[in-house]
Amino acid sequence: MPGPKTWQLTAGAAAVGLALSAGAVALAGPWDSGQRKAERDRAASWAGRGGAHHGPPKDPEAPAPAPSAPGVLAALGAPVAAPVPAALPSDLGRLLADPALGPNPAASVLDTATGRVLYAVRADAAMTPASTVKIATATAVLSALPPDHRFATRVVAPPGSAALTLVGGGDPTLDKARLAALADDTARALGARSLGNVQLAYDTALFSGPAVHPIGANENLAPVVALMTDEGRTDSSDSGPAARTSDPAGDTARAFAELLRARGVRVDGPVSAAAPAGAKPVASTLSAPLPEIVERMLTNSDNDIAEALNRATAIATGRPASFDGGAAAVPAQLAKLQLPLNGVVFADGSGLNRVDKVTPDLLTRLLAKAADPARPELRPILTGLPVAGFTGTLSGRYDTASAATGLVRAKTGTLSGAGVNTLAGTVVDASGHLLAFAFLSTGTPGADPAPVQKALDRLATRLTAH
Repeated sequence: MPGPKTWQLTAGAAAVGLALSAGAVALAGPWDSGQRKAERDRAASWAGRGGAHHGPPKDPEAPAPAPSAPGVLAALGAPVAAPVPAALPSDLGRLLADPALGPNPAASVLDTATGRVLYAVRADAAMTPASTVKIATATAVLSALPPDHRFATRVVAPPGSAALTLVGGGDPTLDKARLAALADDTARALGARSLGNVQLAYDTALFSGPAVHPIGANENLAPVVALMTDEGRTDSSDSGPAARTSDPAGDTARAFAELLRARGVRVDGPVSAAAPAGAKPVASTLSAPLPEIVERMLTNSDNDIAEALNRATAIATGRPASFDGGAAAVPAQLAKLQLPLNGVVFADGSGLNRVDKVTPDLLTRLLAKAADPARPELRPILTGLPVAGFTGTLSGRYDTASAATGLVRAKTGTLSGAGVNTLAGTVVDASGHLLAFAFLSTGTPGADPAPVQKALDRLATRLTAH
């Protein structure tokens, strides 16, 4: 029998589905291999007539389908300014005064449909965002590249030549299974060419500048290079901190060479070299579409994906694919969306750099842009947010006793050594409005992040009763 969490998530999902069918803000279920199931179901439902799960009758003699039940919930984000309950500012103020949040926390809450600011404390203060900066990274790349964009890892060779080059395309999601499939395709193509030994090289020229993050080598991020497998992890993990190789590109090329040898191809190398001029495609493997990658990045707070997307934004806007290029590209994209950028600094795409600065106001307006029906390309920002008590970095933050479980969707941010803890996301309030919120704290006391995380969670939970 489903437990309390299941019923809470079901109720939340039902509210969202009804809101979607009413034509308001699109907000789908949590990231699940990039498939936004609620949106697919919604699209499929448009073909039916006369009732839930009923299509148009094919037999004119058949009885009419059962009528659909009338809607029972108001649409999310209806553009009507609901009054702010008198208790909300005082309740949020009391929760924001929790000593666990440090001396100068900041907050912003707004109604995404009307743009009305419901609560603001130091909302224009530029503060270290930690991983909530990934919301800005996602917005920038989704506005710079088309939704059908995929990252390609290619094998190329000059016509008639035995010089083979594995070319990194900046795909942060390349894994062992896809690398093996690429070896399959390459071996078949080489068999048709009747080549003997091949000389394998690997090309990582797509990215430039330092590969190691300014904070130095650490378990939160591999060197940022255009060719890597499994994010350079040296264990079997697929998210979170892990020991990383110092040479993800070389390791990938060596693994590819072994895969070719296992398929009967005699391989010399690999060596690091640029693909020769005039080289033609031999085989390739494509990543999932960009929206799916963005969802994965947000749900798991994936730093490697974030830095790759930062460089992809730089490339798409004609800048060098480096930390500096991304630092210039992201605010340029956000400026095109007419977002408030006073005091902001984007030193990286992941939020690991303490130099990063954003305001609570910017974060809530980024989320409001993603909720705008006129901006469907930004929707993966909402669908990728972790769900309280269920997915990603919020899976362990709420329990069955919390009113917010299954309802709050938010990006977390933590830099424990710097005393930085943040939370930014969305919640549907009691009147059916989709609210965007951002709560930022710095200088929090103690090394244990649990007290400040609970304080942030209480702030978001209070919004469910607005």
